Amino acid sequence: MNKRRMILTAVGAVGIVVIIMLMIVFGGRQGKSDVPRIGFVLSGGMEEKGWNGKHYEGAKTACEKLGAQLLVKEHVKEFTGQCQEAIRELAKEGAGMIILSSYGYAEEIQELVKEYPEIVFYVNSSEYHDTNMTSYFARMYQARYLAGIVAGMKTESNAIGYVAAMENNEVNRGINAFTLGVKRVNPTAEVVVTWTGEWDNKEKEVRTANTLMEEEKCDVLTYHQNQTNVIAAAEAAKVYSIGYHEALEGYSENCLTSVICHWELVYEQIIREFLVGKANVKNNYWIGMEVEAVDLSAYSGEVTEEIKQEVEKAKAEFLSGKDVFSGVIYDNEGAMRCGEKETISDEQLLEHFDWFVEGVRFYEG
Repeated sequence: MNKRRMILTAVGAVGIVVIIMLMIVFGGRQGKSDVPRIGFVLSGGMEEKGWNGKHYEGAKTACEKLGAQLLVKEHVKEFTGQCQEAIRELAKEGAGMIILSSYGYAEEIQELVKEYPEIVFYVNSSEYHDTNMTSYFARMYQARYLAGIVAGMKTESNAIGYVAAMENNEVNRGINAFTLGVKRVNPTAEVVVTWTGEWDNKEKEVRTANTLMEEEKCDVLTYHQNQTNVIAAAEAAKVYSIGYHEALEGYSENCLTSVICHWELVYEQIIREFLVGKANVKNNYWIGMEVEAVDLSAYSGEVTEEIKQEVEKAKAEFLSGKDVFSGVIYDNEGAMRCGEKETISDEQLLEHFDWFVEGVRFYEG
């Protein structure tokens, strides 16, 4: 009798262990399927100011609102093989959607995405698409145009400096829109552009900003870089500046405003597409001022009521359907690129913007 009880007890114990193991296995699988996992790849750190920090905050906010789990890979440098490695890791971790938030990633991984047809990819480069890879961005150029109005009305030297990372469709759009805004209010002004060749290089950004101020007599500076090094250089020289990515705090009144994007609105929309099974239905996903995704931040005290009124007038035109790149536009070599009743298409803006508008000049020192 005792021996039988011992056998039954042992069998019961084994049964309990088996049940627990099955609960762990299947419970884990159920949990994995119940909570969508969104992979997110950053070229810098989550806590950085500027580009990477704002994208992370936007994705985090969207995932929290939609009940998804955010899986982050940070400090993933472009064109090093790190992006491919990050994608493979995220795939193993169960990501059903992977968002690549830096411009160069798409070029690197255009073949790799074919190995993961079950995963939805959204990338920050408009030139590359696939059946499971969509480009996403915000119409930052609309706010760049507004910033150009501010710069054009503040400059006294008629030379405005623009420190830009590299020549691609995204950066070119911003330079051109900013210049069109400048020329709207100040036809004699020029935008002087320098290239650093990198998204993040403090030494180059400060050096080129100083060159623009000292050699070109630029009295307003802006930039397309990941961080605020140009602002710091302008502050040291007591020169006007316009920021990018986020509302800037702790600077003087010479920091006039900033071009900003509410990335949480962008990420909420593309993640929602994935969750309802409507991802990758088009090549490009692009939203802007019509849904309050882009704007200028609060103005400093150096921005006059006259400037504000001109900005509001332009903003009202956009909201009524007018585009920055419409009407007569000449390039900086004198060729007409857009006619009186024409609008440059989104396809051209996103994928074939390899020219610059009248008023853009490149520093050649």
